[in-house]
Amino acid sequence: MRRTAELGLMLAIALILSYVESLIPFSFGIPGIKLGLPNLIVLLLLYEKPKTGGKREALLVNSLRIVLSGFLFSNLYAILYALAGAAFSFAAMVLGRRTRRFSMVGVSVLGGVFHNVGQLLVAMAVVETFAVSYYAPFLLVAGTVTGAVLGIVGITLLPYLRRT
Repeated sequence: MRRTAELGLMLAIALILSYVESLIPFSFGIPGIKLGLPNLIVLLLLYEKPKTGGKREALLVNSLRIVLSGFLFSNLYAILYALAGAAFSFAAMVLGRRTRRFSMVGVSVLGGVFHNVGQLLVAMAVVETFAVSYYAPFLLVAGTVTGAVLGIVGITLLPYLRRT
């Protein structure tokens, strides 16, 4: 019962971060660039349990967050892109964490980069052209930078999360 309440709180925080992110004009003229603030919750859930990781909890919270924030703050296409990005991001983060070769910052960078890879693949399928791959270098740099920043924030917040 307590864990359900904790996960509900994490979902609420992720939704708030989604809303805050939707208010921040952070595009630089490149479609798809976002700060990825809600991914901080996924990262924290993956590292909350030192040995096993919270894969199921992170996947559940992130999936619910994407669907709910999509209906609250955007549209069906945004949900499609976000789910694709989240699937790639989550797989990369879990694999990076499992290998134990990446720090929390490295795992977060993997998540940021692969989120953009997933979204680019969906964009190519939707518009039926590879021309959108022109944005790849910009999106990969943005995913690296935002992933590193969120990883540093995650390292800072994780001890507080483990204490509660």
